[in-house]
Amino acid sequence: MKNTIRNIIFIIISFTIGFTILSYIYNNYNDAYLAECALKGIAEEDCDFLQKIKDDFWSVNPLWVIAALVAFTLSNISRAMRWNLTLAPLGYQPKLYNSIIAVFITYFVNLFIPRMGEVARAAALNHAEKVPVEKAMGTIVLGRIMDVIMLLSFIGIAFLLEYDTLWTWLNENMDTDKKGGGFFSNPIVLGILGFGVLGLIVFFIFREKIMQTTIYKKVVELVLGFWEGILSVRKLESPGQFIFHTVFIWAMYFVMNYLFFFSFEPTADLSPVVALMVFVFGAFGIVIPSPGGMGTYHWLVIAALGIYGINQYDAFSFANIAFFSIQIFCNIVFGLISIALLFLLNRNYVPKHTGTE
Repeated sequence: MKNTIRNIIFIIISFTIGFTILSYIYNNYNDAYLAECALKGIAEEDCDFLQKIKDDFWSVNPLWVIAALVAFTLSNISRAMRWNLTLAPLGYQPKLYNSIIAVFITYFVNLFIPRMGEVARAAALNHAEKVPVEKAMGTIVLGRIMDVIMLLSFIGIAFLLEYDTLWTWLNENMDTDKKGGGFFSNPIVLGILGFGVLGLIVFFIFREKIMQTTIYKKVVELVLGFWEGILSVRKLESPGQFIFHTVFIWAMYFVMNYLFFFSFEPTADLSPVVALMVFVFGAFGIVIPSPGGMGTYHWLVIAALGIYGINQYDAFSFANIAFFSIQIFCNIVFGLISIALLFLLNRNYVPKHTGTE
């Protein structure tokens, strides 16, 4: 009961943060849109920002959106195949469909409880394949470590290709004295930085007491328990396949992002380099703990597109098109289907275990 209440509270807080950020962004752009209409002499009743967003959605080319969803699906199939490679040295040979199901459940759960999707993934595989949760989590952590390396690689590539553009943007937005304030005077930025600094200060001051708490000890025990799973990379029979899937997963993420450009007229002519920058900015937005990156993803994608001259209203529409296509439609629909299949396909299934753990 306590865990249920705690999860409900966490979900409410998470969605509140996401909706607050998204509402803040929408209200700011709505006010700016109305002000712009007033300057052009357009009557307020003929100037509806929400209607513009709806019209932008209806203008989207569905074939490009479907192509982006295919790229996203391929990345998840590849993620499941990579996961199976890391489970094999532990003596487990999950059915590929069970691993794919578990991966899609990850995204579904993360929409409601950020960062709990990985636990749900391990629990789903435990239900279907009887893989101990801690060992499954160890291999998931290994995958996440590789994901961080790939994200850093994409950041490095973006920095090398667009160093001058990015440096100019940072210099301009570090200027908090300019009209309207800079990027780093934005309340969202200040709030994130403030919470981060406050957390570090609290940990430093109370570190001895925190290190004695049950939660801290459980975290340490869990990290140590992951070690066996992480060490499985040394025992991989096909390290080349593992590396291939790692690169392929992130290549498909980038391709997905670029394909969305073609679905929306204002972004259709943008280059792959711009797509790379938007992809990197958007990835940071999803990393920040809000439901699927709600609000934070929009905010950073708008900032990235703004660097290349896309006006904030079209950028907001693009962010919503990509967000709702993947995070809302794809992850919810595929997530619900995956939960149903998890039970339907494994009613009479007996998993294989080689006993080499």
